[in-house]
Amino acid sequence: MQICVIGCGYVGLVTAVCFAEMGNSVTCIDSNVERISMLQEGRSPIFEPGIEVLLSSNIRGGRLCFSATLDDGALRGAEVVFIAVGTPSAEDGSADISQILSVANELAHKLTQPAIVVCKSTAPVGTACRVQNILDQHCASLQRIGLHRVVSNPEFLKEGAALNDFMRPDRIVIGTDDNQAQQVMHQLYEPFVRNHDRILFMSRRAAEMTKYAANAFLATKISFINEMAAFCDEFAVDVEQVRKGIGADQRIGHHFIYAGCGYGGSCFPKDIRAILHMAGEHNRRMPILEAVEARNQEQKTWPFRALQDQLGEDLSGLTVTIWGLSFKPGTDDIRDAPSRTLIESLLIAGAQIKAFDPIAADNIKRCYPHAVKTGQLQLVDEPYDALQGADALVLVTEWKQFRQPNFSLMRSLMRNPLLLDGRNQYEPALVEREGFVYVGVGRPSTQPVAAALRAVV
Repeated sequence: MQICVIGCGYVGLVTAVCFAEMGNSVTCIDSNVERISMLQEGRSPIFEPGIEVLLSSNIRGGRLCFSATLDDGALRGAEVVFIAVGTPSAEDGSADISQILSVANELAHKLTQPAIVVCKSTAPVGTACRVQNILDQHCASLQRIGLHRVVSNPEFLKEGAALNDFMRPDRIVIGTDDNQAQQVMHQLYEPFVRNHDRILFMSRRAAEMTKYAANAFLATKISFINEMAAFCDEFAVDVEQVRKGIGADQRIGHHFIYAGCGYGGSCFPKDIRAILHMAGEHNRRMPILEAVEARNQEQKTWPFRALQDQLGEDLSGLTVTIWGLSFKPGTDDIRDAPSRTLIESLLIAGAQIKAFDPIAADNIKRCYPHAVKTGQLQLVDEPYDALQGADALVLVTEWKQFRQPNFSLMRSLMRNPLLLDGRNQYEPALVEREGFVYVGVGRPSTQPVAAALRAVV
């Protein structure tokens, strides 16, 4: 098929590369000239494992090309046009769909042949209908009613595993009541579901709601286990044991019930805020999701509160090491990352920060240039270099290289043997045998820590 993808961000680029890999001819459009230049050279502007290999091979194979303008050449012969532009949070929490509507208006004037227009961006319920209205109004002026069919096709990609999610999807949700659009979309996605047809057809509004409901439920699971972790602290119960106990129930499962220092990234925070805003517009309250959001904001403060619990209220002059800056492993995305909440609190408190992340350090540097320039925030190239003279280590992102560190070396480098495990990655007894004071999320310590640590400091 001839496909046009508008937007070369995370969703758009993964979509374009994967469709090209299946033999389709794909043109990807983005107004960011620098980004297009990188892509034409086979370099990805986003970090996603494996994407540059597919990017380069499909460019060489002539199945994938890029352009900075949405002109006749990009749209000529296009059977399916994907809109995959950003929908960032506005100040009031709503999803800003101005880019989607702008693209729709441009398509209304530049699409001359019948096409399926697919809303791939996460957008409020009713957005696909608004795009259809824009296209229909222009078609009406040309006496070509119903020339284009608009479909809602939300993405369900996990950063760090996006290619696998697209190639081997749990489900493909397609919102349309149009038979021809259903046939075209089924044909397009059939190579990805040959072993088992996972394509679900529904209305456009239901498809848009499904995306929000899915992310809301996953965020709820995370905030629930974090709430239980705080409750476990009151009774000296290990939340890890509780997690395994409830996760064994197939109705609950083990996914997304790991206690930690909160969720972040480009999806969950933005989508929860958007749902709450949509509810407000209809004079509705959503108490569960309000609590999910509130718990997550509080959870992001856990590392700083735990540091103060162990080292005292005054952290000025102390050195804190942070391992992991991205909101999750496998990505350089620091949007709404818990590390940023910790960094900002430590900067205000006057602490010195040494931080390491395998790929996200440059993004953090751009966020806090003054702190980097003054030396209050040091971004180092090796994880152990960040431990020299540290009064505490906080694990924020559970990158694989942190799973089995050299605790003996770590202990020798640190001034104070305090390890705050923000992802419950380590076994407390093991860490304590290595001479550390261990503090996890909802995990009781076997040692009385506060007085001893303050004495060492």
